[in-house]
Amino acid sequence: MSSRTGEVHVHHTADDQAPTPADAPTSGDTRRARRRLLVLSASDRAAAGVYGDKGGPILVEALTRMGFAVDGPLVVPDGDPVEVALRDGVTAGYDVIVTNGGTGISPTDRTPEATRRVLDYEIAGIAEAIRAHGTSKVPAAALSRGLAGVAGRTLIVNLPGSSGGVRDGLAVLSPLLHDALDELTAASP
Repeated sequence: MSSRTGEVHVHHTADDQAPTPADAPTSGDTRRARRRLLVLSASDRAAAGVYGDKGGPILVEALTRMGFAVDGPLVVPDGDPVEVALRDGVTAGYDVIVTNGGTGISPTDRTPEATRRVLDYEIAGIAEAIRAHGTSKVPAAALSRGLAGVAGRTLIVNLPGSSGGVRDGLAVLSPLLHDALDELTAASP
């Protein structure tokens, strides 16, 4: 999949760096290196070109460092287009889809509803851990309604759209994402 925003060029300051995971695969870990991940950014204004997607490029950079073959960020308006993109990603066989944006309490924030319609089952602990980590820094992180769960054989995780929320989500995901996928694929027929 290609991004509606075009080619991604990212320059980070030291404060803008996403966490580097301790469990990034080595060159000999080909099973993990082949895992495919889609970054999906949900934002009406970014999709309309009003401003650039900030969270998506942070995710792409960090998740690539974790050893994933990353596509995106695919930028779509919030709501039904998120559901369509998630279903397309599951059908395309992505191992993981990480969304950012659309998880707040604004009437236009509809990513959790779109995600819930796609999921076969939720993994509440991941979403709870992301909220708890964010809330320890910014109390308003408790307003995030992001979900995590599985659709088919694809792990889907919603992160907030802010750069800080994305980094907080990565801090939680980096030590457990590969292990979660190991467990998911071991349980699959």
